[in-house]
Amino acid sequence: METLNEELIKKISKGKKEPKWMLEFRLQSYQKFLELDNPDFGPKIDIDFANINYYKKVGNSTDNWKNVSCDIRNKFKALGVIDAEEKHLSGVTNQYESEVIYHSGKDELKDKGVIFLSSDDALKQYPELFKEYFNNLVKYDENKYTALNGALWSGGSFIYIPPHTKLDRPLQSYFRIDSIALGQFERTIIIVDEGAELSYIEGCTAESHSANSLHAGVVEIYVKKSAKCKYSTIQNWSNDVYNLVTKRAIVLEDGKMEWVDGNIGSKVTMKYPSCILMGKKAVGNSISIAYAKDYQELDAGAKMIHIGEETKSNIISKSIASTHGTANYRGTTKICESAKNSYAHIKCDTIMLDDESISDTIPKNVVLNDSSILEHEATVSKISEEKLFYLMSKGLTENKAKELLVMGFIDDFKRELPMEYAVELNRLMREIS
Repeated sequence: METLNEELIKKISKGKKEPKWMLEFRLQSYQKFLELDNPDFGPKIDIDFANINYYKKVGNSTDNWKNVSCDIRNKFKALGVIDAEEKHLSGVTNQYESEVIYHSGKDELKDKGVIFLSSDDALKQYPELFKEYFNNLVKYDENKYTALNGALWSGGSFIYIPPHTKLDRPLQSYFRIDSIALGQFERTIIIVDEGAELSYIEGCTAESHSANSLHAGVVEIYVKKSAKCKYSTIQNWSNDVYNLVTKRAIVLEDGKMEWVDGNIGSKVTMKYPSCILMGKKAVGNSISIAYAKDYQELDAGAKMIHIGEETKSNIISKSIASTHGTANYRGTTKICESAKNSYAHIKCDTIMLDDESISDTIPKNVVLNDSSILEHEATVSKISEEKLFYLMSKGLTENKAKELLVMGFIDDFKRELPMEYAVELNRLMREIS
C-alpha cells in the first residue's frame, strides 16, 4: 500500500501519460485536500487516510469481454451486468477497483456521433473538449473529497450526445470495489447538447471487509437548450464503505434534468444531487430512496437552485430506517431574485420500522422574489398496525406483510427505473428487509 503524497500522484499521472496541465491540477487538488477539514455537518467521517489503497489497476481496458480475466467476468455476470448490456443497453462501462476494465459502445452510437468513453480515454482522444467541461461545475476546492477526487481521479464515464440526438436505450456504468480499504475516485462528465436526450444508469456494489473503503466520485452534467437527461443510480455498497459523492447538473433554457437516486447500502453516505436551473423554463426533478439499517448513516437529499425565470423543480425523498439505522433528508431549494414566476415542491416521507432508528428532515428553503411559489411537506410514520393486521389476516407472515408495505412505500421510485432495474431493486430490498 503506497502512501498518499505528491510522488504517488506523479506516478499515477505518468502511468496514464497525461498532459502537464492535468498533473498540475492533481497536485493543486492534493494541496487543497491537505488544507481542508471534513464537512461540519452530517454524519461523523472517521477515515484512516494512512490505511487507504488509493490506486489499484487490474488489467487494461478492453472492448472484448473475453479479454477480461475470468474471475472478474464471473463477478460481473453474477451481478447481471453483461446480460443487461446485451438486452437493454446501448453501451456499458464496467469499472473494477480504480480503472475501467471493460467498455463497449454499439455501432448505433458511433453512427449518431455519440462519444461514450472512459474519462481517461476521453482526455487522450478529445483533449480540448474534455478540458472545456472538466472542473467547471464541481470545483476541486469545494470540499475535502472533491479535492481528493481531483488529485486521484481515475475512470468514470465521458459522454457527449450531439444536438437533436435521441438514444433508444440507456447507457450504463457499473462500479465495483473488491479490495480491502480501497479508495475509488471516478470522474464522470456528461454533455447533452441542444435538443438531445440521454438516459444513463449507474450501479455500485462492494465486497464487505473489516476495514473501511472510500468512494468519492464527482459527476458534472451539462443539459443544453431543450435537452433532457435522466441519471439513475442504484447503490448497494457494503456496510464498510464511506460514500461521499458530489453530483451536479446545469440546465439551460427549456432543458430538463432528472435524478433517480437509490441508496440502500454503505457505512456512511453523504450525497445531494443538484440542479442549477439557469435557463428560462428549465426543469429539475429528483426522486430518491434511502434505506438505513444496522447502524448505517445515510444523509442524502437534493439541491435545486432556481436562477432562470419560470423554472420548476420537484424533490421526492423516501426514507426507511430500521435496527439503529439513521436515514436523513438534507436538501436546499433556492429561488433567486432573478427566477421570477418559478415553482418548487419538496416532499419527504419516512417510515420507521422500529423504536431504535432515527430520521430527520433538514431542509433549507429560500425564496427571494414574491412571484414564485415553494411548497414543502414532510411525514414521519411507523408501519400502519391496521394495514399490517389486514395483510396478516390474509395469511401473510408479519415479515412478509412489512416487506409488502415497504415495497408499496417506494413504488414512486420504482416506476422511474427501467424494468430490469426495478426487478433488481425488489430483490435487494427483500434481502435487507
